[in-house]
Amino acid sequence: MKTILLALMMVLTAFAPAMAADTSPVHDGTWLKPTEAQYVCMMNNKMFDKPQIAIDIEGKTYYGCCPMCADKLKNDVSLRTATDPVSGKTVDKASAVIGADTHGMTYYFESKENLDKFASGPMPAMDGGMEMNGHGDHKH
Repeated sequence: MKTILLALMMVLTAFAPAMAADTSPVHDGTWLKPTEAQYVCMMNNKMFDKPQIAIDIEGKTYYGCCPMCADKLKNDVSLRTATDPVSGKTVDKASAVIGADTHGMTYYFESKENLDKFASGPMPAMDGGMEMNGHGDHKH
């Protein structure tokens, strides 16, 4: 019996490092893809499979999925910006590099390099439906 227990302990000890290894998922950047602005409702920060309503404001083009989004974007300057999750800088959604994750949630970046850097890391956890870039008070 002691021999069996000793053998079992040796087997478990041999596999312990493998079992204790980091098991976090490895991401190769496929969870976040660049997307064209015209497919994004910039009010609720979601990507759609068809072009959205173009909204021209002060010489820039933003996009919304419905007239209510268009009105909100026209009337609230803060809804036209987002924070680059890599640099922490404020970016204008009309000129940002936009990435969409596998759930259709969008992220705004000041450069393609920042999008690539963010995509090489793990996908952020969903937090009860709140958009990471804020302004997610309008849901369809």
